[in-house]
Amino acid sequence: MRFIHVAGTNGKGSTCSYLASFLSNENEKVGLFTSPHIFDFRERIRVNGTTISEQEVLDFCKKVKNMDLNFQPSFFEITLAMALQYFSQQQCTWVVLETGMGGRLDATNVVRPEICIITNIGYDHTQFLGETLEEIAEEKAGIIKPHVPVVIGKRQIETRNLFEQIAKNNNSPIYFAEDEKSTNWEIENYDLPPYQVSNLKTALKTLHILGFELMQEKIDTLFTKLTKNTGIYARLTKIQENPTIYLDVSHNIDGISETLQYLKTSGQLHVIYGCSQDKDARKILSLFPHNCMLNLCTFSNNRSISYDAAKTLRSEDLRVQEIFRDVNEAINKIKTKLSPQDLLLVTGSFFLISDVDQDVCNFSR
Repeated sequence: MRFIHVAGTNGKGSTCSYLASFLSNENEKVGLFTSPHIFDFRERIRVNGTTISEQEVLDFCKKVKNMDLNFQPSFFEITLAMALQYFSQQQCTWVVLETGMGGRLDATNVVRPEICIITNIGYDHTQFLGETLEEIAEEKAGIIKPHVPVVIGKRQIETRNLFEQIAKNNNSPIYFAEDEKSTNWEIENYDLPPYQVSNLKTALKTLHILGFELMQEKIDTLFTKLTKNTGIYARLTKIQENPTIYLDVSHNIDGISETLQYLKTSGQLHVIYGCSQDKDARKILSLFPHNCMLNLCTFSNNRSISYDAAKTLRSEDLRVQEIFRDVNEAINKIKTKLSPQDLLLVTGSFFLISDVDQDVCNFSR
């Protein structure tokens, strides 16, 4: 199997999906490994868009439980091992592999890829990866292998020299996707937020380096078959119009900032925000416009911010209208207040979106 290994703070899932969709359309057998899932664990492991079966998940877990191991494998390690075995059994020709967190010590770093990607560097998981962009970048750059090309999605002053030096130390060709200016790709027609344009350019630059022919009709087909080929969801997914409702899994400062810059409405902006305990909720709340109608929401995963912590945030931020324990109750109640030109954004966590009823989402596997 030939691997494309993808790390970065934001945009990993979208970049992986763009790559997998294109490769699937090239009649390749493509394994796609992403995390976390939204509605179903099996979303993490797909071949040409189709999820691994429940029986295959059960069979693998039974095998692991029966192993005499001298260590306790983590949930992520078991999932990765399951994926690699499944992709091998399915005789995949390409595997697009998203890191779980960081890079240097990530379980996915066992592979030797054809090419590496680092989408961008921002502040997330700082308790594990470091307090500065340089420290975080060094962890992400741990996926760079000797003589393996690396594509950097976003040129950043704080990290450019570090990436170039690590690539040089490994004799690895390095490319910055933002430098790709002499192309005939008409990607502005897809009405993408700027950060998704960056993710797409990163994917296309990678495919170009790998030797694939990037004709416009192939890029168009990448998009028309994107959901079918990858199952990607809740990346500013519009589930309703007039009023408009978006579901979005942005969960850190950079991701939510980019999302807010893209959103436009002639009416009132309403937000349902829910986050994990490890996020800097105060700083993220400060990103939302002063005139928006904020609502906080907990979710069922045990990593959710507590209701008491949400009450404290509400007492500090007068924009917060209500606190909900269930996102579906929140959506249904706020919908009754919306005028046709208003916009509702549900954001802050994969776990928050996973609690949304699937019939509300128009979601299908």
